[in-house]
Amino acid sequence: MNAQHKRPAIAITCGEPAGIGPEIALKAAWELRALVNCVLIGDAALLSMTANAIDPAIRLVALSLQAVRNDGMPGFPPDRIAVVDCQLAVPVVPGQLDARNGRYVLQTLDIAIEGALQRWFDAIVTAPLQKSTINDAGVPFTGHTEYLADKTGTPQVVMMLAGGESPHPLRVALATTHLALKDVPAAITFDSLSRTIDILHRDLQRKFGLARPRILATGLNPHAGEGGYLGREEIDVIAPALAAAQAAGIDISGPYPADTLFQPKYLDNADCVLAMYHDQGLPVLKHASFGRGVNITLGLPIIRTSVDHGTALDLAAAGLGHADHGSMIQAIKVAEQMARAVSGAPSALRS
Repeated sequence: MNAQHKRPAIAITCGEPAGIGPEIALKAAWELRALVNCVLIGDAALLSMTANAIDPAIRLVALSLQAVRNDGMPGFPPDRIAVVDCQLAVPVVPGQLDARNGRYVLQTLDIAIEGALQRWFDAIVTAPLQKSTINDAGVPFTGHTEYLADKTGTPQVVMMLAGGESPHPLRVALATTHLALKDVPAAITFDSLSRTIDILHRDLQRKFGLARPRILATGLNPHAGEGGYLGREEIDVIAPALAAAQAAGIDISGPYPADTLFQPKYLDNADCVLAMYHDQGLPVLKHASFGRGVNITLGLPIIRTSVDHGTALDLAAAGLGHADHGSMIQAIKVAEQMARAVSGAPSALRS
């Protein structure tokens, strides 16, 4: 992306077609069209029908993947939204999953990844998908994050959620993600935690424009182990990893008790909290910003953000107009800001 005047090109995968993904993608892309060049990736016929029902003023231009591969991504003025057509296997019934469309969802992701690696797009934003549908289609699938890591050859990624308004947005990164609680302690090793801290520090610098990011790390156990009486992970693993990071010049402190860390007197002086497991950090963030939160994958060679909610099949079944596209708006805004930070251009949007 060149220039502060050029709208960054952001690919939006429309997710599970029977869910709210197509609706919220269209609404957010159209709302932000003057400042962001959103390119939808999905079934052009479905999106056209949905757009007409939402707002007949929405203008879509369908492109074939082969044409984009041959000629690159054409530029369009803000009164039109490009759609890279990826056709459904079978027609969609809102609210009703169909495993025959499972591979279609993965194809939209593959196109977005290819485009980001080929620099057609400055970033990817993903609408929610249904993991069970993809697995029922015969493809082992654990989630967006793992799929993106595999397809880009990234050995380790870090999940971070962000929410809240500037100047003190709340960012929470995770040392472990979707693990059973009984498996978390063994997964937190000196090496894995050190790599997580390195990725977090580097991407906060490069993709968020923070010259010296300030990171606060939680402990694993209640009261951060209470000097070893409630567990030794803080003493044996977490504190040594933090000390090694500090010696390498990273501004990270802790481990702090998680039950008292999430207060303004600590968070107002920090750029990110590193929590040790999923349900330690994310309930706080989702309480503060659910429906406006953003899921960010760090460590990838591309920029990827996503909404903080699921497919909402019940809302889709109820018809258009029930879905809130606020989280999609925020995910696009954060992707735009990250793309601008990487390119060195100032952001045109406020979160």
